[in-house]
Amino acid sequence: MPRFLVCDGQSVYRIGLRSLIKAEMPWAEVIEASNPSEALAQIRASAFDLVLVGTDRSGLEQSDSLKAAREASPATRFAVVSAFDTRADILATLSAGFHGFISKRQSDTEILAAVTDILAGRIYVPASFAKIGGGNALSSQFDGEALPALSTKADVLKLTKRQREVLTLLARGLSNKEIARALDIAEATTKIHMAALLRGLSVRNRTEAAYRAGNLINSTELDSAGQCRQAARVAVQ
Repeated sequence: MPRFLVCDGQSVYRIGLRSLIKAEMPWAEVIEASNPSEALAQIRASAFDLVLVGTDRSGLEQSDSLKAAREASPATRFAVVSAFDTRADILATLSAGFHGFISKRQSDTEILAAVTDILAGRIYVPASFAKIGGGNALSSQFDGEALPALSTKADVLKLTKRQREVLTLLARGLSNKEIARALDIAEATTKIHMAALLRGLSVRNRTEAAYRAGNLINSTELDSAGQCRQAARVAVQ
């Protein structure tokens, strides 16, 4: 039975989010907290699978209580739920170590899908920040060449399809700007995916991610079996 902690200063939204989760998962336990200090006390008292932290401020301003909460329960997944949903806000959230960003502007269905993804171990950002030209289709070509798939080990890491595409191009030594051009997305969006990758792979920087990618890409799907390994070596130089 999943256990949730919903922390939000607005009682209306806090109760609404609790009701939404309970309607979809009646077997789940959802506890409420009105501020980070109260949430910290709850986390220290018992374990939670997911903590949803509501905020109505632009940018991520972690209080000491929230930092302590994350340190007190490293196995717990944390996500921000905010009305401020610019790319900068999302990037700041992921860079701070959160496992996802949910916009208060999203529909009930999207919020529930986000909760499910985060519970499953994925790094979540709103789909609208990864759209191409207003559409939902994902580009699978780079200079006419199909992007190689990752091995089944990537599924263990639970990366999204877009994150696998970014990781593949990172292993080839491409910069954020080049990756953005290859996938026809904004460079700022690439940075969001990159931050999610670092978090999802539990690595500290692009170099470590590129090295990990060299071990994950399935070389049998490349024109040359050694192309991936060579790209990874170039990326870490």
